[in-house]
Amino acid sequence: MSLLSDLINLNLSDTTDKIIAEYIWIGGSGMDMRSKARTLSGPVSDPSKLPKWNYDGSSTGQAPGEDSEVILYPQAIFKDPFRRGNNILVMCDAYTPAGEPIPTNKRHAAAKIFSHPDVVAEEPWYGIEQEYTLLQRDVKWPIGWPLGGYPGPQGPYYCSIGADKSFGRDVVDSHYKSCLYAGINISGINGEVMPGQWEFQVGPAVGISAGDELWVARYILERITEIAGVVLSFDPKPIQGDWNGAGAHTNYSTKSMRHDGGYEVIKKAIEKLGLRHKEHIAAYGEGNERRLTGRHETADINTFLWGVANRGASIRVGRDTETQGKGYFEDRRPASNMDPYVVTSMIAETTILWKP
Repeated sequence: MSLLSDLINLNLSDTTDKIIAEYIWIGGSGMDMRSKARTLSGPVSDPSKLPKWNYDGSSTGQAPGEDSEVILYPQAIFKDPFRRGNNILVMCDAYTPAGEPIPTNKRHAAAKIFSHPDVVAEEPWYGIEQEYTLLQRDVKWPIGWPLGGYPGPQGPYYCSIGADKSFGRDVVDSHYKSCLYAGINISGINGEVMPGQWEFQVGPAVGISAGDELWVARYILERITEIAGVVLSFDPKPIQGDWNGAGAHTNYSTKSMRHDGGYEVIKKAIEKLGLRHKEHIAAYGEGNERRLTGRHETADINTFLWGVANRGASIRVGRDTETQGKGYFEDRRPASNMDPYVVTSMIAETTILWKP
């Protein structure tokens, strides 16, 4: 008698060349991820070889009912850690039947920026620190917290171990290994300052791939929390009061910054970011004003400042970068619910293409 787990784990390659491709896209809210699967005749490693597909945009808030078809364009392929074998996850973006990007398709505009010759020449690298909170399913309260109550104050939870301090490690480690299996360049994980909150880092990734990899890492994480029966939150301030918010600090460098003399290039780039502070803040995530208060390792949302090793700054430059005279910097302003296509391309556009 087969168990359900036996059937889920069937190895298709024992009996067929066919594979399952899970097409993933971003829904109408800009944060909800959607996906559906189709059978292909054999393994595929090049997204351009995958067929376009469509979905009902009226059911995702992306098209009217009388003209509801939205077209999916495959853009990036990852190995599927859930079905394994030759099965794949496919990151897509969305277009009208006439070939126009729909309003929630932020990848299309980002790809234009990343394909600009001046940006290509600078090889922009990104490392994104994605913070998130795990919530108890029925009460939407952080895991490990007493129902209707609060744990002890922050201090013992950051990078902690122990049943009274670290909550959700099974989800976190499952996600870590699943991302490595998928081919995502996940570079680490750690427990965060608020109990029930964690972080994973994606990168270094070049150009548009940073957005593709972060979105698929988010997809995998939400699938794992579905299995575990907990709720995933990217709210930038899930608990009001004296608790840390959740961000998506974005580390960035260009070829010029990574070479000798790069520190001067970094300072000029930071100056440009300061001149466009309001525009960046407006694009860095909903509800970010609840997080960027000047407390809990943030700069005030209306203030732009940078510093070396300063986690209360808008932009932090590492000690190593200052010492070596080259390297990268960290934009600490993006919220946990930011769109990585928007943030990464905007940083590149401001620092490389924009002329003050």
